[in-house]
Amino acid sequence: MTGTASAIAHGAATIINAIALGKGAAFGVDLWTKAEVRLTNEPQVITGEITSDPAESTLLIEKSVSRVLQHFGVENRFGAKVKTWSNIPVARGLKSSSAAANAIALATVAALGEALDDLKVVKLGVAAACDAGVTVTGAFDDACASYFGGAVVTDNLKRKLLKRVTLPEDLTVLFHVPHSKAYTADSDVNRLQTFKPLVKIAYREARAGNFWAALTLNGLIYSSALGYDPSPSLDALSTGAVAAGLCGKGPAVTAVVSTDKIDAVKAALQRHPGEVLQARVNHEKAKVL
Repeated sequence: MTGTASAIAHGAATIINAIALGKGAAFGVDLWTKAEVRLTNEPQVITGEITSDPAESTLLIEKSVSRVLQHFGVENRFGAKVKTWSNIPVARGLKSSSAAANAIALATVAALGEALDDLKVVKLGVAAACDAGVTVTGAFDDACASYFGGAVVTDNLKRKLLKRVTLPEDLTVLFHVPHSKAYTADSDVNRLQTFKPLVKIAYREARAGNFWAALTLNGLIYSSALGYDPSPSLDALSTGAVAAGLCGKGPAVTAVVSTDKIDAVKAALQRHPGEVLQARVNHEKAKVL
């Protein structure tokens, strides 16, 4: 048997970074990652190709496929060849790993001719991200926002989806993306613990549904903790953004804007070195293609 399947999962942006609390919140955006998984008759041999960033490690691909094969008890029957395509910049805090793990896990399940509960697929991808060392907390919040769309609030340590909310469709999401990369595995988690009481306040706002206040507060806290210049976020806010703050562990910044403010906020962000990506809020679930 050599089953082949493809799947797509969308991107996400931080509302609350879960590193300090083990609890987080995020929302879906319409950036995307597609994965094609072709099963082979070479057990334990999993090869990956990241077409959009060939220099990046393929360890997450290998771990995602392995987790699914192990779940179904067929790791000694199959290997796989995997290709991914994505318009999400890697290692900028834009949830490239969560989208990739979701798409790869979902495509592997489909290639086996099997079906799984959505949350189980998410959890296999999260476990793979932990195996690959691309996450500190398991990024369950990012993974749920990527897979389900909308805004989610989660307990990452317990792998619990506490809340999912549909967001207004008329909002645009601008990302200021510096050229430098920052890998989550390199984050100084101990230093971030110092900011725990402040992150708790932001998380409470997210639980109450005040997502944009939570996003802005979280962004300022983590910019300070990680040593980032907050001026891109502050410039976005001063030109009319509904919310703005560091995405993930950076260096990208998310700005949520109403349609009439897109040009002004984009111009403010373009004054800082890097590129500006434009996306929409996403409510579409990850799916097999």
